[in-house]
Amino acid sequence: MKSKNIEPFVPDQAYPYALRLLTGRDYTVSRIKEKLAKRGVPEQDAEEVILRLQREGWLDDTRYAGRFAESALSSGRFYGARLRLEMRRRGFTPDVVNETLTPLLAESDEFSEVRSAAERRYPGFSYSTASDRDKRRLIGFLQRRGYGFSAIMQALRAEE
Repeated sequence: MKSKNIEPFVPDQAYPYALRLLTGRDYTVSRIKEKLAKRGVPEQDAEEVILRLQREGWLDDTRYAGRFAESALSSGRFYGARLRLEMRRRGFTPDVVNETLTPLLAESDEFSEVRSAAERRYPGFSYSTASDRDKRRLIGFLQRRGYGFSAIMQALRAEE
């Protein structure tokens, strides 16, 4: 595979480049730093660009974390520990992750979240009549989403 021939940026090009990235989608501060470093922007210049973007409201990890977490919870993609892991993987600092997730997870009901995720994935699933294989599949699916085993079992057995 050929690598792109990337010429180093001059300091005047770093800000427009970062701004162009942010028009496509949100990025964390750490991801913007990585992108700028790959383009050969000196660390000092990258810091200046990031501070300017934050001052102007284009780059805000807290806002992005809130939107990402709400979207992940509402779609059932991630929950609990898995959501924390995904947010850290995307470059959010532990403080931002905790600040964002503590109120969101406190107001959500894991029991009902498990039931709705199970119903979306396997409509009409009945734990009492399902085979052991199907039970393991559903439990594994829910655990990979970040739901706790006890909450999963409590929610699935509640329908009986």
